[in-house]
Order: sequence, then structure tokens, then C-alpha cells
Amino acid sequence: MIILAWAYPTLGNYQGTWSLDNITSIGISFIFFFYGLKLSPKQMMKGVSNYRLHLATQLTTFVLFPLLVIMTRPFISSPNSELIWLSIFFLAALPSTVSSSVVMVSIARGNVPAAIFNASLSGILGIFITPFWMGLFMSGGDTPFDFYSILIKLFVSILLPVIMGLLLNKALGGWAKKHSSKLTLFDKTIILTIVYNSFSKSFLSGLFTSIGVMDLLLIGVAVMILFGITYFILDKISTLFQFKEEDKITALFCGSKKSLVHGSVMAKVLFGNMASQGIFLVPVMIYHAMQLIVISFIAQRKAKRLGDK
Repeated sequence: MIILAWAYPTLGNYQGTWSLDNITSIGISFIFFFYGLKLSPKQMMKGVSNYRLHLATQLTTFVLFPLLVIMTRPFISSPNSELIWLSIFFLAALPSTVSSSVVMVSIARGNVPAAIFNASLSGILGIFITPFWMGLFMSGGDTPFDFYSILIKLFVSILLPVIMGLLLNKALGGWAKKHSSKLTLFDKTIILTIVYNSFSKSFLSGLFTSIGVMDLLLIGVAVMILFGITYFILDKISTLFQFKEEDKITALFCGSKKSLVHGSVMAKVLFGNMASQGIFLVPVMIYHAMQLIVISFIAQRKAKRLGDK
């Protein structure tokens, strides 16, 4: 999609009824409506009681991650580095993934009901917490950051469709599970369209003429370090709290992940009017690919170790 946006960026500028902005806006609502259909309230509520696990996971996702990035802010020395820092901070402020967190916890033989609850709770909290964090560092910029209008947009785009899906879960939940693979394909298509649309606008604005290969490498190294430090701290917290092995797996996998779906949606809502929208997706895409590879490797090792016991 990035290569396509670089080669043929003009589609991103089309402003008709079938513009990519309109298509992705509608698609986003359907993504979260289908997510609500597939989310079983009974299964989710099974993991509610383990409050220490939930607290450790959510604080890591929404407090530890952002604070680690904020600690590097004094080293910012130019407008370009400020933009790169903001893009990494956006990644840090995002909620956890849902489906891949649950799948990886299941593979590693962790606490699956708690993973479902934490991942779902993270997505809901992110609607409020992510724009709050970004508003703290973007309110004084050239583009006005209206926290309340953004909150309304995110509510309409994400939370309302999820609620509608949950309400129709009994009636249409079976249909959603039956066609899960097709709905996943739909989700991925919309996300890819958002990525193309974001990068096409950035290429047309000339953003990547001022951001070089070394800057992109810096982003890659930074997100890997961020993952490593967070995973290490969360591992120590889990040991300190004396979590059971299955709870520790859930905390590590849910607390260290970031959602590409929420990242794509929130980038569109928060930075839709900015020419630099594409750069905000770079850390999210790098982190998403890295977390899948690293966590899947760890999950298989933990499953094998538990199987040998």
C-alpha cells in the first residue's frame, strides 16, 4: 500500500461521494460493528474478577508506555524530530490489540477469559485516553486539537458500532462466527485502504522528502527498544505481584501489544486534516509486525514448556 501510494498518490485527493475518506469512514464503523457481533458478553465477563491482573495490564498500556516515551522528549531538537517523536508517542498512547492478544494467550496456555476482558476493555478505554494523551502535546501546534469533537467522532466511529454489535450478538453472533474469515478479510481491506489514503496524502505533500531513511531506521530501533523495556518491566511487575503463570502470560501479551486497527482509525480521526498523517502510521505498522513475530515465538516456547511439565 505504501509503494502504491508512492507510485499513484492521486486517489487520495479525490473528493467525490466515493472518496477514500468516505469509504474508510463507513468501513471503520462496520469493522467495529462486526467486532461487537463476534464479542460474547458472557465469555468476556468470565475474566472480570482478577482486578490485579487488569490493573497491571491497563496501567502498562496507557501509563507506562507513554511515560517511557515522554522521558525522551528533552532530546528533541528540531521540527522533524518533534514529528517523529509525536508519531512514536501516538503508538505508545494506543490501546492493546484484541484478536491477536487472545490468540497468542490461547497458544501459550494463558488466562483466555482475562485476555478477552483486558483486550476489550483496552479498546474502549483507548477511545478516551489516546486522544487525551495526544491533546497534551498537540494543543499548541499549527493544527487545532479539539479534544471533545474528536471524542465524539471516536464514539460514533468505534464505541457506538461496538454497542450495536453487542446488542445484536444473540441474533447475529452465530452468523458473524460462521463468516469470520470473510469479515477478517473485510477488516484488513479497510485498514489497507486507510494506510494507502494516509500515505498518498503524505507523498503528495512532500512529507517524506524531509524525512530520510535514517529517520525511518531510528523509528524502527526506537519501537523495538520500547517493546523490550516494556516487556521486561511488565515481567518484573508480574513476578512482584506473584501472578500465576497463566495470568503472567496474559499480562505480558496483552500489556505489551498495540493495535494497528485502532491506530489506523485514530490516525484518520486525529490527524485526518494533516499532511503528515502517514508518518503517524509508520511506528504502528513496524510495531505491529514486530509484536506478532516476537510474541508468537514466545507463545510457542511457553506452550512447549508448560506442555513438558
